[in-house]
Amino acid sequence: MKIVVTGGKGGTGKSTITVGLAYELSQRKKVLLVDTDVDCPNDHLILSIRRKKISDVFQFIPDFNYDKCIKCGKCAEVCKQHSIIFVKDKYPAFIPDTCNGCKACLVVCPTGAIREGKKKIGSVYRGNNFGIELISGELRIGESASGEIVSQTRIIAEESESKIKTDTTIIDSAAGIGCPVIASITGSDYAIAVTEPSPSALNDLKRVLRVLEHFRIPYGIVINKHDISKTFCKKIELFAKKNKIPILKKIPYSKEVIQSTINMKPVNVYNEEYNKYFSDILKNLEKQILK
Repeated sequence: MKIVVTGGKGGTGKSTITVGLAYELSQRKKVLLVDTDVDCPNDHLILSIRRKKISDVFQFIPDFNYDKCIKCGKCAEVCKQHSIIFVKDKYPAFIPDTCNGCKACLVVCPTGAIREGKKKIGSVYRGNNFGIELISGELRIGESASGEIVSQTRIIAEESESKIKTDTTIIDSAAGIGCPVIASITGSDYAIAVTEPSPSALNDLKRVLRVLEHFRIPYGIVINKHDISKTFCKKIELFAKKNKIPILKKIPYSKEVIQSTINMKPVNVYNEEYNKYFSDILKNLEKQILK
């Protein structure tokens, strides 16, 4: 079973909840945690894991053979990123930092003057602690193709599932609704959307739920730090009730969450009382899946 934890807005406590759920499940099942927040991965920090690199990820970039180039400029015309610049009667200039690897230039070149080159855009890592196996993707600084890193991280994670005989895979998605999130959520059996009682969090929650509905992934909501605004928490509850969305759990704000992060431990390891919150989430999730 694959469970993805998402939510739209950053800073709602998504990683804290993801790691807490992974630890709770690991007490009785074989769990694989996959960190696909590749722009800012931090699950390994919460778990106090020194990661080991297992694979580099590369992206296509055009390799120009100017002996074959006829200076037609078609490659620049199709480059939506403006990574290829063409001046009449001159060879095309290439800006690798803005290339997203779409290969349109390779397709339209009439003379085969563009060959397949590659550049490193990130890496995938492995580690384990607290009974949790971790696969973690990380985008190289300055690169933009985070969706490709997520896809490769998911592929490696799926290969690991069979090797370690995983019962459950929990995926920690990036914030937002862009390509990295889409690559994170696809193929999941259930999504847990983490939100908090604030206008921006509710707005972003609605956006990510539309994405989940598009991909037909069933979901429930966790309201984290619910007691920082009782008024806005009520608005989220009314939104959920109106749209028949299950609220899997409400979790109060606590400075112990901050302390657990500083001490590089899952919050339910740092304070065992938190086990009840994650246990309830899993129980309510099972009810939704078995409906």
